[in-house]
Amino acid sequence: MSGGGDIMWAPWRMAYVSSEHGDGYEGPRCVFCRAPREQDDARTLILHRGEHAFVIMNLYPYNSGHLMLVPYAHIDHLRALDAATLTEMMTLAQRAQQVLEDAMHPHGFNVGVNQGRAAGAGIADHIHMHLVPRWSGDTNFMPVMSDTRVMPQHLDETYALLKAGFAA
Repeated sequence: MSGGGDIMWAPWRMAYVSSEHGDGYEGPRCVFCRAPREQDDARTLILHRGEHAFVIMNLYPYNSGHLMLVPYAHIDHLRALDAATLTEMMTLAQRAQQVLEDAMHPHGFNVGVNQGRAAGAGIADHIHMHLVPRWSGDTNFMPVMSDTRVMPQHLDETYALLKAGFAA
């Protein structure tokens, strides 16, 4: 690849860039409010539903198995979450980490919250926590040379692999 002259097609991203997933819209326009209301977990990539929060796969993952822990409440700041929701999100993070370890055998994890647009939040008005499995050597020349990620496994395959772990 040379200095951006080459093209890597990623037509699946068009659904994201052309959709109304904008911030500030609770309800049908917020992807994190809409997904659990649709009642189609396989289509929305919801792996587990808790009382206050749910586990969902990232449709545009940083790495295979990239999960998010999301409160049902449309809240934009960590400090605004109640204790029950915070506790459940962390408990779900522990469970999700175990499911990922059992199913995919990562060597490590990145766990984090990007709060606010300046911090890198793609959906800034609905707080969520990222759980990203990592493997030694999982980066390659693509992100460095062309700001492109190569995902080794299709989302549907990853969903099926992880869904069984949450069902257990």
